Amino acid sequence: MLGRRRKVQLETERMSLRLPDHSDWRAWADLRVQSREFLTPWEPAWSPDHLSRKAFTNRVYWAQRSNSNGTAVPFFLIRRSDNQLLGAITLDNIRRGPAQAGTTGYWIGEPFARQGYMREAIAAVVHYAFVDLDLSRIEAGCLPENTASRRLLEECGYKYEGVAQSYLEINGRWRNHVLYANLRADRRGKAVIA
Repeated sequence: MLGRRRKVQLETERMSLRLPDHSDWRAWADLRVQSREFLTPWEPAWSPDHLSRKAFTNRVYWAQRSNSNGTAVPFFLIRRSDNQLLGAITLDNIRRGPAQAGTTGYWIGEPFARQGYMREAIAAVVHYAFVDLDLSRIEAGCLPENTASRRLLEECGYKYEGVAQSYLEINGRWRNHVLYANLRADRRGKAVIA
C-alpha cells in the first residue's frame, strides 16, 4: 500500500481525527504549553525548539510523508462542536509483510483529560487499522505507574503482554514500559485444535 495516499479523516461521536495542518500551530503550541506539567511525566523531554513554528512545520511535513509512504498516520483530535484541538494520536511504525502491525501513541491536553475523548480516538484508530489498513496487530506501551493510560488501553481491547526494560527515555531518564497489544483476531487463551 505504498504510494500517494488520500487525506485520511476519521469521525467519532464528538470528534474529527485528521492529519495536522500548518494552520494548527498556534492551537497546538498553546495546548502543549497549557498542559506541560500534565504531560511532562509521560513524554520524552521536549527539545529547546519544541514549540517553535519551524519545529511544527517539520512535524506537518513528517506527517504528510509518513502518511504518503504508509509508515505512520498521525491524527489531531478536533472537537467538532467548536473546532477545538484536544490532543493527538499516531498509528506509527507500520510494518507490512508477515508482521502487519503498528504502534499507537497518544496525548491529550490537560483540560480534556478523563472525558472519554481518547477512548473514542483509540477505538476509531483501531477500527481504521484493522479494517482499512488490514493490520493484524496494534501495539502500545506506557509507564507502569500510568494507571490512567493502562486502564484506557485495557478498556479499548489491548491486553498486557509484558515489560520492556529501558524502553524509552522519558523526561530525561530511560524508563521501563508495560507493553500492550490489540489483535484483530485475538486467539490468546484459546485452544488451537490441530
